[in-house]
Amino acid sequence: MPDGTDESATSDDAARAFAALRRMVDTGRLPADGRLPTERELAAEFGVGRRAVRRAIERLQAEGLVWRRQGKGTFLGQPPDPAALMAAHAAPEADPLSVMEARLVVEPGLAALCAARADAEDVARLRDLAARTNQAAGTSQAELWDGALHRLIARIAGNPVLLTTFAFLDEVRLEAGWQETRARARNADALALYECQHAEIVDAIAAGDGDRAERAMRTHLTALRDRMRAAGA
Repeated sequence: MPDGTDESATSDDAARAFAALRRMVDTGRLPADGRLPTERELAAEFGVGRRAVRRAIERLQAEGLVWRRQGKGTFLGQPPDPAALMAAHAAPEADPLSVMEARLVVEPGLAALCAARADAEDVARLRDLAARTNQAAGTSQAELWDGALHRLIARIAGNPVLLTTFAFLDEVRLEAGWQETRARARNADALALYECQHAEIVDAIAAGDGDRAERAMRTHLTALRDRMRAAGA
């Protein structure tokens, strides 16, 4: 096995590590919190040096598929807003339907702003996250990618006040009550519907049509709220 401090990792090593990491992400071979194994563990599993693994992770990070937190590791999706730390205290008191009510107020506006400010690279990242949500291997993976998609829309919108508000709402996704209700609201019909709705949201953003993006997001969140209500939220 290559040395853990290998400084002569070839492009082939990095490419092999990248392909292996993409397979790991695509097949959902990760814990519920989306945390990747350490660089040392990945290097041992892939048979390459840590430098090659680091390059592969940096490429995934540039694509917006993972984020890194110093001292904590590398995780799927987009990084949480710092305000989420404050939101963690309020989230346990918020029932899922109250959160959906608030999301319906905030996120359609974020989608409209995103449509006004997204560039071609942003749209490509949104399409990739939507595809990963649709192709997720299980409920927890689908929720991770779905959260990353909505979080990226909020970030592209570029309004720090609204982003902070979104972070409070997004934090509830980590709560067991939300996860359980969301899982009950997912079935084949729902997943097909959400796939179409995500595509409509991203298409509207790509077209720069704020009104259409706002309507599409409201339609999507209304459908989710109604299914969560029917699931006993």
